[in-house]
Amino acid sequence: MIAGIIVSPIAMQSLGWALLHFLWQGTAIAALAAGAMTLCHRASTRYLLGVAALALMLLAPLATFFYFRQMHSTTAEIVGASPLVVAEQRTKKSVAPTKVAQYSSFEPSREILPWLVQTLLVQTWLVQAWLLGVTFFSLRSAGGFLLLERERRKQSSMVSPRVFEVCHMLQRRLGLNRAISYCECKWLQAPAVIGWFRPIVFLPATALTGLSDEQLEAVIAHELAHIQRFDPFVNVFQVCVETLLFYHPAIWWLNKKIRAEREHCCDDKAVALCGNAVEYARALTLMEEWRSAPVFAMAANRGPLTERIVRVLGLKTLGAGVRGIGLTGSVLCLTAALVAGDALLGLVHPPQVRAAQELQAKPAPVDRSSQSPAGNATSTPKPSAAHPQISESPTSVPSSSSSAYSYIDAMKAVGLGDLTVDQLIAMKIQDVTPEYVRALQEQGLHPDVETLIAMRIQGVTPEYVHGLRESGLNPDQNQLIALKVQGADGEYYRALKEAGIQADVNTLIGLKVQGVTPEYVRELRAAGVTATAEQVIALKVQDVSPEYLKGLHEQGIDPRAEDAIAMRVQDVTPEYIRDVRALGLKPSANELIAMRVQDITPEYIKALQTAGFKFGINDLISAKVQDVTPEFIERARKHGFKDLTLQKLIQLRQLGILDSKADI
Repeated sequence: MIAGIIVSPIAMQSLGWALLHFLWQGTAIAALAAGAMTLCHRASTRYLLGVAALALMLLAPLATFFYFRQMHSTTAEIVGASPLVVAEQRTKKSVAPTKVAQYSSFEPSREILPWLVQTLLVQTWLVQAWLLGVTFFSLRSAGGFLLLERERRKQSSMVSPRVFEVCHMLQRRLGLNRAISYCECKWLQAPAVIGWFRPIVFLPATALTGLSDEQLEAVIAHELAHIQRFDPFVNVFQVCVETLLFYHPAIWWLNKKIRAEREHCCDDKAVALCGNAVEYARALTLMEEWRSAPVFAMAANRGPLTERIVRVLGLKTLGAGVRGIGLTGSVLCLTAALVAGDALLGLVHPPQVRAAQELQAKPAPVDRSSQSPAGNATSTPKPSAAHPQISESPTSVPSSSSSAYSYIDAMKAVGLGDLTVDQLIAMKIQDVTPEYVRALQEQGLHPDVETLIAMRIQGVTPEYVHGLRESGLNPDQNQLIALKVQGADGEYYRALKEAGIQADVNTLIGLKVQGVTPEYVRELRAAGVTATAEQVIALKVQDVSPEYLKGLHEQGIDPRAEDAIAMRVQDVTPEYIRDVRALGLKPSANELIAMRVQDITPEYIKALQTAGFKFGINDLISAKVQDVTPEFIERARKHGFKDLTLQKLIQLRQLGILDSKADI
């Protein structure tokens, strides 16, 4: 009971309510964040949304605490105005008779006080448990930071001048003017950043010896991107929020998403700066095998390996079905959180306190006939028709209660019996009427209470269901909610069918999520691309526009749907095709994709032609894969080799004949 002694009862009760209410508040914020992040394609936008949601999660219990602190202070004043207290006050000083009459029919000493005592006891134990958890996680975080600082001081040394020069070159290219230290260490297996105001980039011996120069530059750029984006400060903020709100799973889920998106953002910067996504992906694969980095450090091998590598190589396409499921799940979680919050708010005030607040808000009755012309009271005030005395109990059942019973009976008549109080309240709030339930049943739907509430919230009407059925769709209850959330109706489905798209319910949801319109489908067909519903979704996700397809046609490329998707993913633009063809090559769609994957630029082709080589597309791709560069060609010629062909150069590169000892 230490917390109860140190903290005032009102503060203790307010803190307890704030912790309880954060259960539904955190779920609602996480659901909104998940829905918003699902709709965003850029990792940087998803990261900002995650951090903003985390800050909102921290502010929500603070605002709730101050709200309940003010409310409980008002309640305490009402409880203090009981008849016993008023009588005691009248013996000490004059109290207006109307003030006494205002509370004469209300006895909180027998009804409110036990409720307040019980609530305070329960919430005292709740707050104590929360304080123990905060203490544990605070000690855990402090120990982690202290261990990190000890290892930094004990097992670190300055990097070699060559590595230091590479680091400074990358720092200048990123525009970082901060003082950054670079150290070599043996207690980490992957590069990492430690420190906030004076950051230190740690380069382990495994990375310095196990990565190529190009790979090392990419991972160092990744760590410098963390510093440029002030990620260490955000990481400390995440640890603080985890410590304070450790009991809510949404906090841990959101922090995991933020850390993953942070790594994606830094991966994008590293690839943009160094320009070789394949080598960076190989570096990530190697570092995964060495994986070991403290949670409080910004390490390059943090995050799920497969997802990061697929992103770096530009091969990932998020399925529209997954997006639709994510959005539907977010809506359902948000709905459940709001319903739970509404039910929890009903427990904050006992009925007696609410009635007392209403009495306090009413003006006290004054009988003018009881006063003499001089203004002195001459007799006891009597009730009148205009000003009746308050004599009924505040907790008496209102005369309109019969309507509540009629609502229950009507719901039983449509097959919804044995409803709980919470279910009745939620249904009444959302205006779920017996007529609405009966109309849905006529459409062949028999949803349970939770599904009924969700359907009513999303505006699923019997007319909407009838329109979908007339168009040829027969969705189930959950699919109806998802369709309505996305704004897909029978008219949209018929228009897609007229445009040549046959889609089931789930695919229709995916089409609507991605913003696929019948006009877009018709424009694709006019551009020569005939696609299935799934392919249309992928085309829309990758932003394959009719203008892009027209540009490909002008360059002599007539791609199929899957080729157009792959070409867009690999950024095969009409300009790129034009530049390649201007050099005398005529690659097909698949060859163009392979060339772009290997980062074959027109400049690279021109350099090989200038060196006097003749080659086909396959030879060109093989040369790039084997890293046959103009520098390597010059090295081969300096050795006096004659009659060199591109195939012979590739063999020399494969066998390592011209590699120096440094290369070996």
